[in-house]
Amino acid sequence: MILITGANGALGRLVAAELADRDDVVLGTRTPGPAAPKSAATSTNTSTNTAQTARTARPTQRRIDFDDPSSLDFTGVDTLLLISAGYGEDDVVIARHDAAITAAEKAGVRHLVYTSLSGDGDHLAYALAHRWTERRLTRSPLAWTVLRNGLYAEFLAAIAAPGPDGTIAAPLGAGRLAAVARADLAAVAARVVAEPARHAGRVYELVGERALGGAELADAVGGSYEPGSLGAAREAIAASGGALPYQVPMLVGTYSAIAGGFLDGSGIATNALRTLLGREPRPALDAYRTAVTALSAP
Repeated sequence: MILITGANGALGRLVAAELADRDDVVLGTRTPGPAAPKSAATSTNTSTNTAQTARTARPTQRRIDFDDPSSLDFTGVDTLLLISAGYGEDDVVIARHDAAITAAEKAGVRHLVYTSLSGDGDHLAYALAHRWTERRLTRSPLAWTVLRNGLYAEFLAAIAAPGPDGTIAAPLGAGRLAAVARADLAAVAARVVAEPARHAGRVYELVGERALGGAELADAVGGSYEPGSLGAAREAIAASGGALPYQVPMLVGTYSAIAGGFLDGSGIATNALRTLLGREPRPALDAYRTAVTALSAP
């Protein structure tokens, strides 16, 4: 059995879709939906019904809430995909991950696959919890695989979206980001959990093959690039009310790391994205453009 944590999140939903043809996938979520209808009981054509059920039945769901350790039931799970439970201060995230790994150890899970942060992201404020979790896994009796995901192209659309006049003012300077289409990272995760033994003890760097700069982003959406300052960005983020207090320095630090040239992929010795996908990666610029369009839709 494969269990995906955070299955209602953006990455988790895509991984679940990649594994939709399997009947041994359980979706872990804080808010499970209703059970799938038992249509098989009313069908007289067993073989036809079995095929239809495999295509249309909703996967089994299990309540998994990282903030409620009593809900971390991994009974019967062979492979656990632990999608990082971020969106918190370091101590909160570390406690969540530790509880999940401990529960997996107690339940007899064989292999844990963790979605971490790319190695060139060590300058980012939110890197510490990822590296702590990686270290925790190396000290665990579980077999494990670490997927060091680069920043999503869709995230770039959120932090470097054009304003109403088409101007991108994000303080990226002359820096570039080796962004990745979220769907590609989901595809890699699905392939790894489907054959975990092949990837045991591996740490994979997964970043975009073409780093994107502000001018390219502006060209993609027919706008212009006029980078502002980090101070102006900090004030705008705080004034928007859309970020929690601890997230403000995280976002500003991300801008700073991009502008400083630390996230352009040049610091990654071996990028496993294409190899694990088994195909050419999706163009991150297309993913950025699509996400910007979606964000600006009424």
